[in-house]
Amino acid sequence: MPGNGSFRIIVGVDGSDQSKAAIEEGRLRNGEVQALTAWSFPYVSDAMGTAWDYEIFEKDAQAILEAELERVKDRGVSVTGKIVEGNPASALIDASRDADLVALGSRGHGGFTGMLLGSVSHQTIHHAHCPVLVIREPSAE
Repeated sequence: MPGNGSFRIIVGVDGSDQSKAAIEEGRLRNGEVQALTAWSFPYVSDAMGTAWDYEIFEKDAQAILEAELERVKDRGVSVTGKIVEGNPASALIDASRDADLVALGSRGHGGFTGMLLGSVSHQTIHHAHCPVLVIREPSAE
């Protein structure tokens, strides 16, 4: 846990509405927020053998993070951003070592419809080194 007296929150940012809601937790708790976006290369290629433009993956992550930092810049919360190459769950778990709370959405982009939790939130809940807050998608009821 941080020793500087500030409540430190790691927020998984992927551009989803749930991750946008998670970053608001920092404002509500008057905390110091680190918005974390992870990216990785795809494990598969297409059947046509098309060469990937690998720089686009990191650029997309950077664009998502910059958009979120811009969105919250005047909300009265200290927010810094970090981009990590790798698995999102691993990045959040690693960052949780120096945090008081990890906040993330229940399903980000690419989730399977109908799942209560996505794989990233499921892994983070079970392996984080601090409490985890999962923001669920509002029910359609």
